[in-house]
Amino acid sequence: MAKKDSKGRKGTKDSGSGEAGRDTKDGGAGAHRAGESAVAVRDALRLPVGERISLSSYDASATPGGATAPRSKSDGLAAITRMAEPLAGLQERLWAASTAGDHRRVLLVLQGMDTSGKGGTVKHVIGLFNPVGCRVRGFKAPTPEELEHDFLWRIRRQLPHHGELGIFDRSYYEDVLVGRVRELAPRTEIESRYDRINDFERALADDGTTVVKCFLHISFEEQRLRLLRRLANPDKHWKFSPSDIDDRALWPAYQEAYEIALERCSTDTAPWYLIPADRKWYRNWAISRLLLEHLTALDPQYPQPDFDVEACRKRLQEEG
Repeated sequence: MAKKDSKGRKGTKDSGSGEAGRDTKDGGAGAHRAGESAVAVRDALRLPVGERISLSSYDASATPGGATAPRSKSDGLAAITRMAEPLAGLQERLWAASTAGDHRRVLLVLQGMDTSGKGGTVKHVIGLFNPVGCRVRGFKAPTPEELEHDFLWRIRRQLPHHGELGIFDRSYYEDVLVGRVRELAPRTEIESRYDRINDFERALADDGTTVVKCFLHISFEEQRLRLLRRLANPDKHWKFSPSDIDDRALWPAYQEAYEIALERCSTDTAPWYLIPADRKWYRNWAISRLLLEHLTALDPQYPQPDFDVEACRKRLQEEG
């Protein structure tokens, strides 16, 4: 078991991604503190490529990110508010650039145990964006029609279009997580899927898709408390199922399935980011910051007009 450091995670080498570490004007907590430079959160949260993963060595209540990370809930909420404008601006530029032939797009993949906050992320983080440029899709148990096809068939049909921010609430990883734990397919089939996922994500990257994969890491005890809160609130009963308790009995098997998927499918092209999710405010801040860093690195630009701006202005002024 890897030893936890002061950030609640085992030490990894800096990935050295230059553009993501530059100052982004978002006013993220600590980004402009005297004597401190902005820390690339995607470096702090990125899982190592090709190394064994032990989830028990990561503190689900940690707040990694160095000086950039907020120190408290109030700081975190304020930092998210400050990120709203630059995030919306970058998204608009990405959308606008697509009208001039820019094929780039972003796909945010959210995975985690029940109550880890996938829906909460969609509500509180994706809510910062213009919904016109977002494509949110959730993946539950496959339908009979979907089972007649390869496991990636239904995924390809829901990918974001050029210029869009796509969000997957669960994803194709369910087929190596639930599929593995519940033995929904032969083990040889499950094993083959890891390489097929890597090939799929590489093809997405080659086609201009930035894949941001977030594993929302929640602790066993925090999940119990959140399930109890759902039962205590009649307005939340629709989100609860007795099977949620059954799945808790399979917690070790699910943790192992995640560890295998995180190890086998974390690549330089599409790395995994581990998001400590016991603190909801930190989870929302971290994913907002990750999206800000990736969109800043893409640096989409408004297209140049294909008409004479001055001539059009003159025509309108002459109307008066």
